[in-house]
Amino acid sequence: MPVDTRAINDMLNQLAALRQAAAGQTAGAPVASEGADFAQALKNAIEAVNATQQRAQQLSQDFVAGKENVELSTVMIELEKASLAFQQMVQVRNKLVQAYQDVMNMPV
Repeated sequence: MPVDTRAINDMLNQLAALRQAAAGQTAGAPVASEGADFAQALKNAIEAVNATQQRAQQLSQDFVAGKENVELSTVMIELEKASLAFQQMVQVRNKLVQAYQDVMNMPV
């Protein structure tokens, strides 16, 4: 189950456009499609990561319980996907915090 990164990419495009606008440059980065809500995009991305983690946890519990049709390789792959999705979300959060700090440090 691949993680949908479109919402995160749209969010990063919006941040890049805002940074360029704040620096007085023309917006060269593509902006997210019309009607895109930043808060909703962030919420959707977090929910996707959460769903990935819950699926991996459920598969892990099913394997430990000895349920049939649950292979160790599948469990390990899902756990790794969940780990990577979480790491990606942490990196996006770090970029958001840095962008916020950049905006707050701008002279008025």
